[in-house]
Amino acid sequence: MITKFEHKSFPLISLWNFLFRVAISFALVIGITFFSLVLGTVGYWVFVPCEWIDALHNAAMILAGMGPVVEIKTTVGKLFSTFYALYSGIAYLTLMGIMMAPFYHRMLHHFHLDEEEGKTKTKPLK
Repeated sequence: MITKFEHKSFPLISLWNFLFRVAISFALVIGITFFSLVLGTVGYWVFVPCEWIDALHNAAMILAGMGPVVEIKTTVGKLFSTFYALYSGIAYLTLMGIMMAPFYHRMLHHFHLDEEEGKTKTKPLK
């Protein structure tokens, strides 16, 4: 399971298992990004209304944090754009957390490998 990381008392996983974990995280990020892009495209197409390519372009620009491209004239379109922009900001932070989690976990796990009963096995710097 992707959310199941080994405890600090367990040995560090192999490089291949780590790369597999990174690949799973990357695939999850791609899947959520694709879902978010489809959600935004359909929303802009229905609520703004605009052409499919313009809806896709606008959704991609909002999701990437660049801002809207198409001028929105309807109230419901402006409301959708507002909530989609808020969703996109939260989605971006979540996606970065998912993508970086295996790296942070491996780094922190590596630091805890040297600990034994509150004392470190490493030699102090001179």
